[in-house]
This record gives sequence, structure tokens and C-alpha cells, in this order.
Amino acid sequence: MDKVIRIGTRESQLALWQAHQVNDLLTAQGYRTELVPIKSEGDIDLVTPLYEIGVQGIFTKSLDLALLNNRIDIAVHSFKDVPTQLPKQIVHAAILKRGPVKDLLVYKTNTDFLDQPGYIANIATSSVRRKAQWLRRYPQHQLHNLRGNVNTRLQKMANENWDGAIFAVAGLERINVRPATSIDLDWMLPAPAQGAVVTVCREDDTFCREACAVFNHEETALATHIEREFLRTLMGGCTTPISAYAYIQNNTVHFSGELCSLDGTGFFSISREVPLAQAQHLGQEAAEDIMAQGGAEIVAQIRNAK
Repeated sequence: MDKVIRIGTRESQLALWQAHQVNDLLTAQGYRTELVPIKSEGDIDLVTPLYEIGVQGIFTKSLDLALLNNRIDIAVHSFKDVPTQLPKQIVHAAILKRGPVKDLLVYKTNTDFLDQPGYIANIATSSVRRKAQWLRRYPQHQLHNLRGNVNTRLQKMANENWDGAIFAVAGLERINVRPATSIDLDWMLPAPAQGAVVTVCREDDTFCREACAVFNHEETALATHIEREFLRTLMGGCTTPISAYAYIQNNTVHFSGELCSLDGTGFFSISREVPLAQAQHLGQEAAEDIMAQGGAEIVAQIRNAK
């Protein structure tokens, strides 16, 4: 195969790990490939909280432009960073088999503070979803902004006088940097599509679409579709505290979704189990139920706050 597939990726260690997964899947089929690292806006501004930047696709926009300008042929993303509305002429080419979906707490010394109601812990995260869920459970704690790639955030966590910081399990484990001083947050519902990796390409590029279609994982594709449809219907983005998780077991789709106010005081949740054959619009239906229960008021509050 003479054509070289140029794989666009962010420059962080985690992004490169993801790009190498795609690279290996393509070369295993006999394709020739080349990695093309590209900086994103989200990698350049590491100070402003994501919710203040307020831009969906801050980690994907530079790669989208490189695709549309024909500098690369496919782009590899953490699926949770991808807006629910793709730019025109760009389509999903493949969704890889999902990794771990949970969040975890990296703690400084111990976790005793989690059981001390009067203690005001200092917890760091850049995610409004994690912040809202944490404040719902620990309203007395102080939350701090933490930006940068995984390694940068771990280093800042070590340098600051914080009790802990919240990360995605997948992000730390994929590059083997999960500290021993960490615990899974089983009670925290993940971001839609957390733990999944997606490749996108130009809509008219049948060569790349066919090359990637071979490793599209259908179960992950359906689960993340449901979660992202839930997010899209609630009109959420990276600046909205929306959580969703779907998985398939015994031909049944199990779904849980949550919508929080920014401070964690307002909260709506939903759980559904439906036969696999009837799951295509599960995310939309669950979101519409939450809106009808009163979730529309929280969405309006968040919009006004922006």
C-alpha cells in the first residue's frame, strides 16, 4: 500500500500512547503510517480553567483544522474531549475497544480526611463534572483548578499543599504513572465516552474510513453513542456537569446518567435497562426524562452562569 496514512495527535504522553495504538492497528493490516504531533489550544493555555474558556473542542480544534487543510489524514482523540457536533466534512472513522472508565483520587498522605466531616480538604481538578460531584458528596471541601497533561498535573499535585486531586483511571494507567497513593472513586459517574479512544477523518476519504473500520469496536461504539446522545440532548459540553455510563451485558444495555448544578446542590439521576435491540435512542430518552423532572432549570442556570 503506497499511500502513507498521516496520524494527527496531540503531543502529550497519553495522546501519543493513543496514537500509537491506532498506528499499530493500521500497520498490522499492512498500511504505511506516520505520526504528526500537533499542539492544541488546550495544551497551550494551562492556566485558565476549562469552564472559563468555555470552548467545546478546545483539545480537538487544531487537529480538525489540520484534517480539513489536508496536513493529516486521521486524528486520534480521547473520545470524551470530542464535541457531540463534529465539524462539517469530518466523521468518526473508528472507536477503539474501551479501557477503564472510572475516576480516581490521588491523595497526598492518606484518605482519613474523607471520613472527617469537619475537615476542609483541598482537592484539585479541572473538570466541572468532577467538581460538582465532589461538592455534592463533600460540600465543605475547597476545590482548586488543575490543568495540563497527566504528568504536569501529577507534578503540580506533588508541589501544592493539596490533600488530593482527581484523575481518570485510564489516563494514568495507560502510561503507567498511577501512584500507589490512589483509590478508585466507585461512586463517581464518569464523563460520557470516558476511557474510549476515537479516530476521525475527512468524510470523503474512503481509503482511511475503510482502513479504520476494521478495528471499530461495535459494543464500545454503541455505549458511547448512547452516552454522547444523553450529553447532546442535555446540550452539555466540557463546561457542564453531566455524567453518563452505558454497558452491555446479556443482550441488555445498562445505562446511568446524571446532571448536576455547578455547586453540586442540584442533582438529577436516571438509570435504565433496555434490550439491546431497543437501545438506539436510549440516551436521548433518558435526557428528556431528566429535563422533564426539572433538569431543564439546572441547564438554564448553567447557561446563565456562563
